[in-house]
Amino acid sequence: MSSPRDVRPLPAAGDLPRVRELPKVSLHDHLEGGLRESTILEAGESLGLALPADDVESLGAWFLRAANSGSLVTVLESFWMSVAVMQTADVLSRVACEYVLDLASDGVIYGEVRWAPENMLTKGLSLDDAVEAVQSGLETGIATAAAQGHRIVVRQLLTAMRNGANSLEIARLALRWRDRGVAGFDIAGPEAGFPPSLHRDAFELLASEFFPATVHAGEAAGLDSIRSALVDGRASRLGHGVRITEDIDATGTGPRLGQVARWVRDHGVVLETSPTSNLQTGAVPSGNLAEHPFDLLHRLGFAVTVNTDNRLISQTTLSHEIALLCDTFGYGLPDLERFQLNALSAAFVDAGERAQLEAVIRTGHAPWS
Repeated sequence: MSSPRDVRPLPAAGDLPRVRELPKVSLHDHLEGGLRESTILEAGESLGLALPADDVESLGAWFLRAANSGSLVTVLESFWMSVAVMQTADVLSRVACEYVLDLASDGVIYGEVRWAPENMLTKGLSLDDAVEAVQSGLETGIATAAAQGHRIVVRQLLTAMRNGANSLEIARLALRWRDRGVAGFDIAGPEAGFPPSLHRDAFELLASEFFPATVHAGEAAGLDSIRSALVDGRASRLGHGVRITEDIDATGTGPRLGQVARWVRDHGVVLETSPTSNLQTGAVPSGNLAEHPFDLLHRLGFAVTVNTDNRLISQTTLSHEIALLCDTFGYGLPDLERFQLNALSAAFVDAGERAQLEAVIRTGHAPWS
């Protein structure tokens, strides 16, 4: 197993060590976008892949250049490398185990990791084989973290590609594994032109089985995508969702919310924002964190959460994202606690586990208040 990924310091990282100590909830983090560079290099060499770099630093820089393209499509294209190595049970288990340990070292106590099993079948794995391999790795990582004194729970969200035709099959796969580590369903991939309505059969099946879904929406497409996520996808959370601001009129004497924005706010639909990623993909066109709608949405009472999206590709961590927001918007400990409680409120857990995790979050934030 390779050593944990050491993210190089980025500007304006705030009091990062202190933030790292806080108990955190991670809702939106792609397994394919969170590998360690060293793991890609080692697995890629064993598979004979031609990689664009042959050392950890250069490979991290290659991913960061792709991330800073300003295009979601370009960012998605950079996934080819991590997906290419994640084709065997051994590598899937290793990546999942390292994923847990990296989150644990960053102070995460509960995480949901999303990934697309349909992309991991080129070396003979079945869908169930792939899910089993990831679950084995997660359980190993959880046990290893516990032995190191860190309690963490990580569950799978199975993702279907929105530009594919396998969503119903992935929904059935998620239901088969619902009591064995899979907590929810998602669709991802190119958003524009591939609305959730194309996958209505999958979402209707999941709804009939009372199985939760989160939907990427409001990142590369606007209000119609969000509306479809809510109506066709039955989404209780929105992956990113930052373009909900297209339904908010912030001019004049005070912000006025349209029908969709009011529904999202008043019904506590959680927004899984990923600040750095949102700048990199063009979801926030200016590329300036001070112009990210996170703070506006927070002040208006939306249930905003902080996430990483793709830790490798964006060269970030959850603690770093929180520290950046603190530096930019002047948040204090009560705000940070609220962001974690927002995330916990939408986590795909039962009431008993949510209460236990809430106690950990409140206790972990209390010493600084």
